[in-house]
Amino acid sequence: MRAAWKVFCLSAVVLAATLGLAHLLVPDVVPVGYAEELQPSWAILTAFALRAIALTAAWVAIITVSLLVGTKLYRTLSGAVTR
Repeated sequence: MRAAWKVFCLSAVVLAATLGLAHLLVPDVVPVGYAEELQPSWAILTAFALRAIALTAAWVAIITVSLLVGTKLYRTLSGAVTR
C-alpha cells in the first residue's frame, strides 16, 4: 500500500508542477495549431507537451486512487464475510 501512496503523491506533484509551469510559461496559449491569432510554434509545442504530461499524471492519480479504494473495500468486505 505504501508504494501506491507514493505513486499517487508523485503523480499529484507532477500534475501540480506541470499546471504551474503551463501557467507561468504559456498562460494564454491553446495547445492546438488553430487559433484566431498566430501563436509562436514553441509556445504551442510547450503547451501541448505540458498538457500531455498533466493529463497523464491525472490519469495515473485517478487509477491509483481507484485501486486503493477498491483494495480497501475488498479487504473490508472480505473481512466481514469471513467473520
